[in-house]
Formats: sequence, structure tokens, C-alpha cells
Amino acid sequence: MPRQQPAASRPVRRRSYDQFCASARALDSVGDRWTLLIVRELLAGPRRYTDLHADLPGVSTDVLASRLKDMEQGGLAVRRRLPPPAAASVYELTERGHGLLPVLTALAEWGAPALAERRPTDAVRAHWFALPLLPALTGLTQEGVLEVRLDEGEFHVRTGGGAAMGAEGEPYGFGPAPRPDARITLDAELCLELGRGGVTLAEAVKDGRIEVTGEGPLATELRGE
Repeated sequence: MPRQQPAASRPVRRRSYDQFCASARALDSVGDRWTLLIVRELLAGPRRYTDLHADLPGVSTDVLASRLKDMEQGGLAVRRRLPPPAAASVYELTERGHGLLPVLTALAEWGAPALAERRPTDAVRAHWFALPLLPALTGLTQEGVLEVRLDEGEFHVRTGGGAAMGAEGEPYGFGPAPRPDARITLDAELCLELGRGGVTLAEAVKDGRIEVTGEGPLATELRGE
């Protein structure tokens, strides 16, 4: 009788479209419900399982654990243990996982018109507006950290040298920046309008719809001075 292979080393059977097509292969990896939204969260940096669950309202613990395992096995994410005193495990994207930033940015641009009205049941987090805002920042030449303030909260993004599109490091982060080079204050609706290309960053600053604070080169460029 053949010896049974240990469960830990058995190859995982994943659903596949079984099509020799780049789009089909991509959907084999990220087409399951919640996967791309987990990527959205991890684009901001390493996160604990509990933090992911808190910022993905509606996902069950079983589904989240399953998707994270699939992402690890698919080479999109890794799990590592933080050194003491944190002593916690975090998930973070691999280089291949970070390569999904343009995909999510394009999806945010395509989906923005569907956000004309916020439903009473809609959850919201401030950093979810980073993706539609990123394309509007690509014209900035000054490198730095830009803090973005909305009524819903704060997040921060990298600017200049292609960093706003994820050339290196995390393209955006949660909460206020420790040492921002500039700050802008606007509303979520304007973030979406900027993402749709309905208005440019310079036009919104000139019209007073964006308040810029700071004295460094990045703030100066944002003000058009």
C-alpha cells in the first residue's frame, strides 16, 4: 500500500480557468472575492491579521485566512514574525504582489463613477481614497511624503520620481505621517473627481478646494509658486 503523503507537503489544488491566456492566469491568482481588497490593504505596508479583518468589513475570519494562505502559496504575500517587543505576525506583499498597484489604480478609476452617492450601509476608511488620488499626483516632481486629510481621517502618500505609483516602498500609508513634507486638506468627493480626471490638482488648489500647508519644496510646488 503506497504511503500517504503528509498533509503539510501535499500540493494545494486551486481553482483554475485552465486557459492558456494571461488574463485567465491572472484571475486564477486574484479573481477570488476579497483577494484584491486584501492587496489594497497590504499596499500600505505590513499588517496583522486582526488589522486586516478590522479594515475589511464583511469578510469572515475563515475566508480571510483562506485568501491569505492562497496569496502566500501564490507568491503574492509572505508572513513574518516581528521581533520583540511586538512579537506578532504580519502579512506583507512580495514584489509580485506590489505589481498589482497599477491594476488596482485602474480599477479605482473605472469604478469611481459608481460612487456618486454613498449608501447608508457603506463602510469607509480614509486610506481607501489613496488609490483614486495617486494618478493625480504623478505630475509632482518634488520627492517627499504628503499627508492627506479628509473628514474620514488621514493617510499619507509618496510623491516625486515615480514613487506615487509605487516605484519603491509603499505608495501610501495609514494615518498621519510622522514627518510630512506637506499636507493637503480636501474632501473624499474631490479625491474621486481627481481620480476621474474631472479636475486637476493645480485647478483644485487654485480654486481653494484643496488647502495646502507646509513651507518646503513640495508644498511650494503644490501651491504652484
